[in-house]
Amino acid sequence: MKKLVVGVLAHVDAGKTTLSEAMLYLGGSIRKLGRVDNKDAFLDNYELERARGITIFSKQAVFSWNNTQITLLDTPGHMDFSAEMERTLQVLDYAILIVSGADGVQGHTETLWHLLKKYKIPVFIFINKMDQNGTEKEMLLQELKSRLSENCINFNEKEKESFYETVAMCDEELLEAYLEQGSIEKEKVRQFIAERKIFPCFFGSALKMQGVEEFLNDFGQYTKVPCYPDAFGAKIYKIARDVQGTRLTYMKITGGSLKVKTEIEGYREKVNQIRVYSGEKYEVENEVSAGSICAVTGLSKTKPGEVLGSAKQSFAPILEPVLTYQVLLPLGCDAATMLPNLRILEEEEPALHVVWDETLKEIQVQIMGEVQLEILKSLIKDRFHINVEFGTGNIVYKETIKGKVEGVGHFEPLRHYAEVHLILEEAEPGSGIAISSNCSEDMLEKNWQRLILTHLAEKEHKGVLTGSAITDVKITLVAGRAHQKHTEGGDFREATYRAVRQGLKQAESVLLEPYYEYRLEVPEKLIGRAMTDIERMYGTFEIQESKSDVAVLTGIAPVVTMQDYQKEVIAYTKGMGKLFCSLKGYEPCHNTEEVVNRIHYDSEKDIENPAGSVFCSHGSGFFVGWDEVKNYMHVESQLVEETELIDENKVAGRKNDIEEEWIDVEEIDSILARTFYANQKDKSLQKKSVARKKEFAATPTVRKWNQPEKLEEYLLVDGYNIIFAWEDLKELSKVNIDSARDKLMDILCNYQGIKGSNLIVVFDAYRVQGHQEEIFDYHNIHVVYTKEAETADQFIEKFAHQNKNKYRVTVATSDCLEQIITRGQGSLLLSARELREEIEKASKELQTEYLDKQIKGRNFLFDSLSADEKQKLEEQTGKTRIR
Repeated sequence: MKKLVVGVLAHVDAGKTTLSEAMLYLGGSIRKLGRVDNKDAFLDNYELERARGITIFSKQAVFSWNNTQITLLDTPGHMDFSAEMERTLQVLDYAILIVSGADGVQGHTETLWHLLKKYKIPVFIFINKMDQNGTEKEMLLQELKSRLSENCINFNEKEKESFYETVAMCDEELLEAYLEQGSIEKEKVRQFIAERKIFPCFFGSALKMQGVEEFLNDFGQYTKVPCYPDAFGAKIYKIARDVQGTRLTYMKITGGSLKVKTEIEGYREKVNQIRVYSGEKYEVENEVSAGSICAVTGLSKTKPGEVLGSAKQSFAPILEPVLTYQVLLPLGCDAATMLPNLRILEEEEPALHVVWDETLKEIQVQIMGEVQLEILKSLIKDRFHINVEFGTGNIVYKETIKGKVEGVGHFEPLRHYAEVHLILEEAEPGSGIAISSNCSEDMLEKNWQRLILTHLAEKEHKGVLTGSAITDVKITLVAGRAHQKHTEGGDFREATYRAVRQGLKQAESVLLEPYYEYRLEVPEKLIGRAMTDIERMYGTFEIQESKSDVAVLTGIAPVVTMQDYQKEVIAYTKGMGKLFCSLKGYEPCHNTEEVVNRIHYDSEKDIENPAGSVFCSHGSGFFVGWDEVKNYMHVESQLVEETELIDENKVAGRKNDIEEEWIDVEEIDSILARTFYANQKDKSLQKKSVARKKEFAATPTVRKWNQPEKLEEYLLVDGYNIIFAWEDLKELSKVNIDSARDKLMDILCNYQGIKGSNLIVVFDAYRVQGHQEEIFDYHNIHVVYTKEAETADQFIEKFAHQNKNKYRVTVATSDCLEQIITRGQGSLLLSARELREEIEKASKELQTEYLDKQIKGRNFLFDSLSADEKQKLEEQTGKTRIR
């Protein structure tokens, strides 16, 4: 028997629960047909659902039909509970979309259709309520084709000759099969339905059991079971509690099987019991196989949307709450008591998003609409026996950024150390937060990188305009540094949070607000009033075809302006107008300045989310504001090539060049003066620094120092530092680090051949256990691999110290700490970029010199001819030599 997990979805009042009852009745799972109106529906088993006549929580029921076991998941139809419905989509094999024959395709129906497309779920469409007057099959089918898909096919007409012609028009492969055979095999139709290239449509009345049996027969014939891997996997889509308060984790097994007492990897908890629910009742199983839906006990840390084992991660939810409300507690009930209770509800409904606002000292919840607010109030009373009220609802804003920036966070109080560099850039609308790493393990070990990525994902980061959550941002870890002794896990948490905020402070922030996608139907004579209203609400509109004196407008508009427009439509159309709204997502706010001024968020005073960093000097930490962090950071910027060009008019005698992010010579001298000579009374060093500062004020980026020319020149290159600073070598290192190392050595060989100085390139080998210092010649340069426990920095510092009086030593590195130390030894400095420029400059000079020599010694045959011979040759070729 094949197993299928099938979801039933519909706009509210389309007859979803009624069709579910009819299928369960025909399948033998229930003996009596229940009705929503009679408050005895099998799946609406919560008192609140029966009282209001709507589905609030997704439920499951199991029945069999023609050798197919179907696990039916009934989902909420009301837009306020869309988040509950969307979480169910990730575990479906097929979906049954119900459309009301009396109302046609409604606004929320289109939202469901887009979600099913995103999750790639095959769809069967049941057009319900066809027993009502005024319903026309052809008109409804044309509406389905125009508003959903051209491939919506009426499967009630399978016996007609035209049926296969219609199916063949869905795809070229089907058309070829039809032309060759005169029909199309059932297996091929089944395949194309599974691939979402055909959408079978059925017409009937669930209330009167018309067309339901035919629908079930075809559903069994035209569906196929997905392929599941042998390794265990599961997707968690729901958390709930039974009447005894036992925590239940609902999941679909997507691979292998699950047995009782199995320990779940990553949670260190065992499955105590496996339940297979059908309505309120359940059966206890010892093992469930792939394709099954079950609820398990014993897991206390699971969350909806998580995956276990081999299961693939699902999409982040699209539908989100757009309103936030303050929870008003009764006298005698404090927040400390109520907050844990609301956290329990948040587990079951993650979109509730319970927040404790420390500044305002109040609890806030986010919801989709007023109906959900009423349900939440009833739930709190029933579960915790507390009567709460809610304040005025406010729109949930979000923030994003434009462009690309680098955020730097540094945390270094005494005996702590961490630095993090993140690239923040704008992402596609609706994509949420994307987190990745592009940082070399030679710069920062993998375990620290994983920790940083965890810290990025564990928190909802606030924007700097209004303190709203950020979205549609891609965050990439590009650099970082840890200390061998002093770095702890919490240090990277602090540095990561600060890096995000520091990046946001630099970026151009954009305030976002939720938008509705609407469809407005009004009498044709009132279309002018409707268009004026939409413009007043800062919306857009497009006029659709008018039918039967009814005009149709479609477009988008801000939720905040269209929130109460339904009442206006009913009033000015005298009940003849219809407004269908579905949440589109977040778009740029229509009144940013007004919202920012009203919220009055000061990002500088948000002590919970600091943008500045903590550095250490003389054994104590000191705070550096976000706009000064890059002057103190220890790892060079990863966006050097994208910074602004210096204005030629502002710096006399200096060409336009990219402003360097790394530390320069006068800054190093200043640091040396403040540290090594801070307690000396002799002020000569300070005078030298001032004089040197004047000397370099108008010099080009590649600096030259006046050193005694008689000293032999040595250039020391920090190999791996240069590799990861040069973009081409950095990309090559991701493929093969040996190739990047060889390419660097070849470049340096060429450079040494031009310059003639002694060149030593130093590579770290300190992680290789038992490695002895290795020095050898590679063509015309010296190559050093350091010994165990000695870094390239340490070797270079030792060489510079020991030979500062014997040789003219220049160190090529962009490591700020190494620059400071080597400068203190009296060595000259070249940053990674300056070294690249020196190499390119030397190569160009050599090429120019060679070309000049070639041109001077070149003889042209034409020049040796006599005047008569030249004229004859020009006449023969018909060309004139242009000198």
